[in-house]
Amino acid sequence: MWKEVIIVGAGAAGLSASACLNKLSIDNLILEKDDCSVPLWRKYSYDRLHLHLAKTFCELPHLPYPKTAPTYLSKDEFVKYIDAYVQQFDLRPVYDRCVETAVYDRAAGAWTVRAKHTRTGEAEEYRARFLVVATGENSEGYVPDVPGLDGFPGEVMHSSQYKNGVPYKDQDVLVVGSGNSGMEIALDLCNHHARASLVVRAPVHIITREVANLGLHLFKYLPYSTVDSLQVLHSKLKYGDTAKYGIVRPTEGPNHLKDTTGKYPVVDIGTFDKIKSGDIQVYPGVKCIRSSDLEFENGSTRRFDAIIFATGYKSTVKAWLKDDDGFFDESGFPAEGWPSQWKGNNGLYCVGFSRKGFYGIAEDAKNVAQDISVVLSSQSVSKPKP
Repeated sequence: MWKEVIIVGAGAAGLSASACLNKLSIDNLILEKDDCSVPLWRKYSYDRLHLHLAKTFCELPHLPYPKTAPTYLSKDEFVKYIDAYVQQFDLRPVYDRCVETAVYDRAAGAWTVRAKHTRTGEAEEYRARFLVVATGENSEGYVPDVPGLDGFPGEVMHSSQYKNGVPYKDQDVLVVGSGNSGMEIALDLCNHHARASLVVRAPVHIITREVANLGLHLFKYLPYSTVDSLQVLHSKLKYGDTAKYGIVRPTEGPNHLKDTTGKYPVVDIGTFDKIKSGDIQVYPGVKCIRSSDLEFENGSTRRFDAIIFATGYKSTVKAWLKDDDGFFDESGFPAEGWPSQWKGNNGLYCVGFSRKGFYGIAEDAKNVAQDISVVLSSQSVSKPKP
C-alpha cells in the first residue's frame, strides 16, 4: 500500500502529526501496535493519573481544551479530549499493526515499512515518501535486573500494570523509582492503607504544581538558569532539607536536567508530606533479594509482599528502524537535541522525543507537517511506485 506519509504510533505524538498533515491535505496513515489510540493513557496508567501541568500547556495542535475542563485533567477527561481530537481531524489509525522493519530504498526515494497484524499474524507492507517516528519516549516498560528478583514469592509488576491501591490494603509494598509515577503510586498505596515504601536512588527535584506552571510562563521572559534558580529556591523554602528524608537535590537545575537527561522534576501533590510523617518510608537502591526479604544499599533489610517498578520506559526505535543515518542514538533518542531533533535525512522525521511534554509534541508535529508540505511543493519528483 502506498501512502505519502507513514506515521508509526497512535499516541498523542502520532495523532498530532496526522492532524497537522490533514490540515495541509497531505495523505498519511498511522500504524499502531495496540488496539486503541493513546494506549499509555487508556490501558497502561494508574486510575488517579492527572495532567501534571495546567491544561494550557498540554494542548495538542489546533484544538484547545474546553473552557469547562478542569485545570488539571484526569485520565478519563484527557481520553475524552483525545476522542474529540480524533473525530475533529478525521484521524483513522490502523490498529493492531506492529512495525517490524522500516527500510529506506535510496534508488526509489521511498520507505518500505513491514508490519505484522498482531491478531491474525498476517504480514503487511507499506511504502511512503516520508516516515514519521511517533512511538515516543515511553515505548516499552523497563524493569532493572535485580539479583534474586526471580525468587521473590510476592507480586512483581511494572507501573504500567498498576491501577490502584485497593488490592494492597495492609500489605508491605515497595515502589522502586522516584519519578512522578513512583511518587504518586506510593501516595495512592498509602491512601488505600497499604504500608508503602519508596526507593530513591538518584537525586531528584521536588516542586509544587504552581511553581512548575509558573516556570513555563517565566521562560518567555527569563533564561533557563534563572528559572531553575527560582524554582530551587522555592523548593528549599517549601520543603526544607529533603536529604534528611532520603531525597537529595541534584546540583543541576530541574529544567536543565529535564532537557539534557530526560529526568523530570517531581511535581508534588502530597507525597512529601507522607514521607515527612513517616507514612511512606524511603530507602536507597535495592542490593539484592532473598525470598521475601530485600536488602538495600545501606545494609538494611525488610520483608515485602509486593514490588512495583516505576523505573520508566525505553525507546524501541533501534529495533525496527534500519536506515536512520545515525539520526537516533543507541538509546533510541535523536542524537541532536532541541530544537533540531525532529528532522532526519531521506524524509525521516520524529515527533514526541523532545523531552518537553505536550508542548514539545505540538511543536514537533507542526514543524514536521510544514516541512513535508514545503518539500512536496518544491520538488517535482514523480511518486515512487508502490
